[in-house]
Amino acid sequence: MPKKLSADQVRAAQAELSSWTLGQAPESLSRTLQFPDFKQAFAFMTQVALLAEEMGHHPEWFNVYGRVEITLSTHDCAGLSPLDLKMARRIDQWAPPAR
Repeated sequence: MPKKLSADQVRAAQAELSSWTLGQAPESLSRTLQFPDFKQAFAFMTQVALLAEEMGHHPEWFNVYGRVEITLSTHDCAGLSPLDLKMARRIDQWAPPAR
C-alpha cells in the first residue's frame, strides 16, 4: 500500500506543482486543462490513461469538449502519496500551455 505524504511533503509538492490546487478532505490535487477541441482533449486523456494503467493508479476526471478536470488522490491511504506526485509531474509535461 502506498504511504501517505506528510504535511511537509504536501507543502513541498504544492510549491513544485503550482498549476495544481490542493484539496481538503480527502487530500487531493486538482487541475483543469483547456484544449482547443475535443479531439486534442481526448488524445491527452488517452495518454494519461495509458500511464495510469502502467502505474496501477487511476485519476478521477471529467471532460467536456476541450476541458479536462483531473483530481489525484490515493484512496488506499486516504490522501496524497508519491504516486499522485509522479502522475501530476507527467501530466504537467504533457499539458498544453496556459491560454
